[in-house]
Amino acid sequence: MTLPLDPDSPTSDDISYPDPLPLKFWDMVREDWIAHGKDWTLPGFRAVFVHRLGVWRMQIKTRLLRLPFSLLYNALYRKVRNTYGIELPYTVKLGRQVVFEHQGDIVIHGHCEIGDGSIIRQGVTMGLRYLEHPYDVPKLGARVNVGAGAKLFGKIVIGDDVNIGANAVVLDDVPSGATVVGIPAKIVKIRECQKTQEPLSQEPVSEEG
Repeated sequence: MTLPLDPDSPTSDDISYPDPLPLKFWDMVREDWIAHGKDWTLPGFRAVFVHRLGVWRMQIKTRLLRLPFSLLYNALYRKVRNTYGIELPYTVKLGRQVVFEHQGDIVIHGHCEIGDGSIIRQGVTMGLRYLEHPYDVPKLGARVNVGAGAKLFGKIVIGDDVNIGANAVVLDDVPSGATVVGIPAKIVKIRECQKTQEPLSQEPVSEEG
């Protein structure tokens, strides 16, 4: 996947701005750091940090003031992509406390959505199924557990609390609470999800526990 069109380039008139971060930038970074075991050296944490930076800098509406942060973001994005093999454009709608557990061969299309508390492992690809539909890409609910090497293609919706087996190829919607495996992925188990899952607090998470 190529680097998403940057709003600070002269041909970016049609680019959409990402949603603002739900917390202050450093509160989001601290939350991600805790979710990644308080280890700032992990490639997954670094990839998420760069993503948060990319989203945050777009809140600076004056292009001239935003430019230094855009240059920094683009350099760090390429560093994470080329060094760790994690492509996570800032245009991805990334939830809170998302963990990239390992590095290598992770490609996330710039229009994908990943819900709160989800886990992404090495070798995961989330992208389009047909070239003529470049924006038909997966949307993950909350607490989705994506196994190593899994591929998710096309305009599909993955429900909350879904488990996707290693190397599964997911081409269809998956209901909440399901476990899917195989090529193409088939449902092998459905468990009842919590009916009223508490939303994440708007306050930063504590380091305790």
